[in-house]
Amino acid sequence: MSHSRSQGQAERLRIYRLTAGVADDFAADVRRGLTARPKSLPPKYFYDELGSQLFDAICLLPEYYLTRAETEIFERHAPEIVARARDDSPVTLFELGSGSASKTRRIIEALLAAQPRLTYVPVDISTAALEASAHALLADYPSLGVRAYAADYDSALPRFRESLEGGARALVLFLGSNVGNFDRAEAHNFLGRVRAVLRAGDRLLLGADLKKEPATLEAAYDDMLGVTAAFNLNLLARINHELRADFRVRDFRHVALYDEREGRVEMHLESLCEQSVRLGALDLEVGFRRGERIHTENSYKYSLAELSELASATGFERAHTWLDSAGRFSSNLFVASGDRDSGNADFGLRIEGG
Repeated sequence: MSHSRSQGQAERLRIYRLTAGVADDFAADVRRGLTARPKSLPPKYFYDELGSQLFDAICLLPEYYLTRAETEIFERHAPEIVARARDDSPVTLFELGSGSASKTRRIIEALLAAQPRLTYVPVDISTAALEASAHALLADYPSLGVRAYAADYDSALPRFRESLEGGARALVLFLGSNVGNFDRAEAHNFLGRVRAVLRAGDRLLLGADLKKEPATLEAAYDDMLGVTAAFNLNLLARINHELRADFRVRDFRHVALYDEREGRVEMHLESLCEQSVRLGALDLEVGFRRGERIHTENSYKYSLAELSELASATGFERAHTWLDSAGRFSSNLFVASGDRDSGNADFGLRIEGG
């Protein structure tokens, strides 16, 4: 890359690091989770450098249909999604949990086809992931500017309005069925916090996996190659590295199961023997019974009716839904309720599949 091009990218990139105290949060959350009954660890800590790479590999697995399904929706419907999101107004694009932003490129390209310039505001806990994705995007899209936040969601959300330019409308992406990592009450509270920083008429594009037969769901979280197992077990390796623990990772196994009553896939780490683990940085010793589990993640699945209820309860209206050709995954355009531009918006709900 030439010096002038590199300098041009630097002028179009700002990364705000709001991650002070994250190491302390990690230690406190691990202590809290491993001394609770039952034991648990927050899924946001999956994504260290190796964890992020393992998740990228999961997205390529044949069993893990979610990424392919959402990508298919964007390949087929990105221009329509953007047209409905813009409603003839310029847009500033936000993304919660941006990662590599690979799927987001379809939305960026459709927006740049509709407006001359675009500001993209990704939020991710990983500074390295933000830097890598931002430089790749800036190299490919000269009319793009990136204002990124290395932060958790709650730290970044209050800063969103700073990034809106003039009369631009906000389009917030929350993709990959990340909403499923919240339980029902947490999802309600989180989307309410997103709504609180938006204006009436702003849009949220919400990816949500749909309820289906248990065998398909469990296979998506327990693949034959064991990549998801490695992703889950890496959380113990991270604790070893960062908190001077002595987890014997091979003495735990990955467990994924679907709770049909709750409508969620659960992931656990199960102790294969009675054992004790020392966490030096916490001055803590934790005992495990044979068969005892650490709960690491829930992935809630939704019906379309539940998505409408979620939108209504959090200050949105589900204005449009797109499905992949197999009807497994949904991309939902939520419109922030209120009077702004409501006369021009098409609030008649439509669902489009393959």
